[in-house]
Amino acid sequence: MSLTQPSYDLQSFKFQPIRESIVSREMTRRYMTDMVTYADTDVVIVGAGSAGLSCAYELSKNPSVRVAIIEQSVSPGGGAWLGGQLFSAMIVRKPAHRFLDELEIEYDEADNYVVIKHAALFTSTIMSKLLARPNVKLFNAVAAEDLIVKQGRVSGVVTNWALVSMNHDTQSCMDPNVMEAKVVVSSCGHDGPFGATGVKRLKSIGLIDSVPGMKALDMNVAEDAIVRLTREIVPGMIVTGMEVAEIDGAPRMGPTFGAMMISGQKAAHLALKALGQPNALDGTSSLQPELVLAAAEAGEIVDA
Repeated sequence: MSLTQPSYDLQSFKFQPIRESIVSREMTRRYMTDMVTYADTDVVIVGAGSAGLSCAYELSKNPSVRVAIIEQSVSPGGGAWLGGQLFSAMIVRKPAHRFLDELEIEYDEADNYVVIKHAALFTSTIMSKLLARPNVKLFNAVAAEDLIVKQGRVSGVVTNWALVSMNHDTQSCMDPNVMEAKVVVSSCGHDGPFGATGVKRLKSIGLIDSVPGMKALDMNVAEDAIVRLTREIVPGMIVTGMEVAEIDGAPRMGPTFGAMMISGQKAAHLALKALGQPNALDGTSSLQPELVLAAAEAGEIVDA
């Protein structure tokens, strides 16, 4: 590989001058503008793991749909920065590799699966493509503390800085903010301190009866089940990714990521359908419907 020369002199490089207050104003003005813009939006996605990012990417293809992503961590991506046991490679079972082709992510091919040499290639690539689109805003380091529910329909989320959410027990009352949405997509992952928070909240307020929790690992059953059971669980709220396993008692899948991607895509098309937009579920979109509909009926309960 030939060494290319920078278009500037590295020996005498000098930045243009700037006032510190300009930096402050630029950051503050743009963030506050985003908060005003997305205070009432089309879709709010809670959780920016592989399912949430895939959902947002699919939704962002429709420029008329505004998408806000809420992620409690400073670094979005969830568990998709590494494979299993903190190893690097990411395994994706076919035919979900076609989503990687769309993203132009290179992989090594085997008979029934592909291997990305480092999981971070998927996460960094999808984020760079997604966040470049004008109808998407990622609010990282922001937690969804609660849901807005009106007449039995989820109508948005209650937000706060993640660090504030983690310190409610150490400080006096620190009230939240709100974000209204026509559709909420919950992709909060499996159970944990910040996991499965969407479905756990639905149970605590009586909108669903139980959250049985995911069952033991079975990759072959789990991935098909996660895609099949991705659905609107209550009016206004779609559940995707590993949070689906928590609410349906489906098996965990372990370190294979195809179902996260396709579940996220299916959630996007469910949201588009709810918004009255073209979508693969109605056959009104040509966006790889055979992947989105990879596993037949969305309403059944898994018996694993």
